[in-house]
Amino acid sequence: MDYFSVERMFEPVIEVQGLTKVFPSVKAVDTVSFHIYPGEILGLLGPNGAGKTTIIHMLLGLTTPTAGEIKVFGLDLKEHREEIVQDVNFSSTYVSMPNSLTVKECLRVYARLYDVKEREDRVSELLRTFEIEHIQNRLIRHLSSGQQTRLNLAKALINNPKLLFLDEPTASMDPDIADKTRRLLRRIKKERNLSILYTSHNMVEMEEMSDRILFLHHGKIIASGRPQEVVKSYKRKTLEEVFLKIAREEKV
Repeated sequence: MDYFSVERMFEPVIEVQGLTKVFPSVKAVDTVSFHIYPGEILGLLGPNGAGKTTIIHMLLGLTTPTAGEIKVFGLDLKEHREEIVQDVNFSSTYVSMPNSLTVKECLRVYARLYDVKEREDRVSELLRTFEIEHIQNRLIRHLSSGQQTRLNLAKALINNPKLLFLDEPTASMDPDIADKTRRLLRRIKKERNLSILYTSHNMVEMEEMSDRILFLHHGKIIASGRPQEVVKSYKRKTLEEVFLKIAREEKV
């Protein structure tokens, strides 16, 4: 299916309806509905425990929803997960890479798993893009946290995904590399019409990166829209001020 054909270019990449996840002691996600369009970056915000990670895990098919419907590329995730994940990838600062491999070996493994064509060229390209060529023969366990984050992002782009989930993608990076990474992601998004679900606790970054944002609190969406629209609706000057207001439960 050529999802990004002209005829269907405005259909959502992700459609979520009534998504709910109940664990024994808590309702982590409570009747959440949203969509992401081709070429859009949707920022998912909220305090720790708001339900962000649970939503990402359900969208990846790693966690089974208690209720609700997830469609990706117009397909039901439950029925077509194997097909869908070929065009999806994920990066998180909190996911460890295989420590016994070198940087280059790791990318080669993921390139093979995704059946990437011209694998060596793709691996070399990503090593250059993320400025990790000089550590390509270093064991992953010897990398700094910032280097591991860059490797994780390189892995996430190995299959040229149409949909990317990024959980704290610039955490542990120094300001220079973080800025380069954000510029790179925006460029790839524009060139490839890439859709991204983006989470971060850096509110300046979220304002810079997100076309739209969803604010979660106790598993519910309590605010949505373009960053400046949400800031204005809360009568605040910055997204960080809105975040603090929501986190402190002044407005729920």
